[in-house]
Amino acid sequence: MDRLKAKAKRRLRRRRHIRKRVIGTKERPRLSVFKSHKHIYCQVIDDNIGKTLCAASTLTKEIRKEILEQKKASGEKKFTKTDAAALVGRHIAHLMKEKGIEKVCFDRGGYKFHGRVKSLAEAARKEGIQF
Repeated sequence: MDRLKAKAKRRLRRRRHIRKRVIGTKERPRLSVFKSHKHIYCQVIDDNIGKTLCAASTLTKEIRKEILEQKKASGEKKFTKTDAAALVGRHIAHLMKEKGIEKVCFDRGGYKFHGRVKSLAEAARKEGIQF
């Protein structure tokens, strides 16, 4: 088995392990994170009814526009994917507050709580979301 397939298989195994314990309810939905090589996606899910309450990603119109503005404004300093993940975290926090959601269960999707995943979580926490 090649290296990338083995890595993906290990992540999916960790993801299943995490999902056994992390369940979203109406009072405390699940904030799920998925990252690809270029983008990061997150959604708030109520597992009892199986419905996504709100979602955000680096492909969302408002966030893409903000990322482009940040890239232009950064000049010398490079705008990284970690910075983009923080923007997504802030955006999802605003969407959750509009829906009246203050507390969530954080589902890191089998990824380490490091880098982009950590940046997204910390940005949501700064906006007042508890998990």
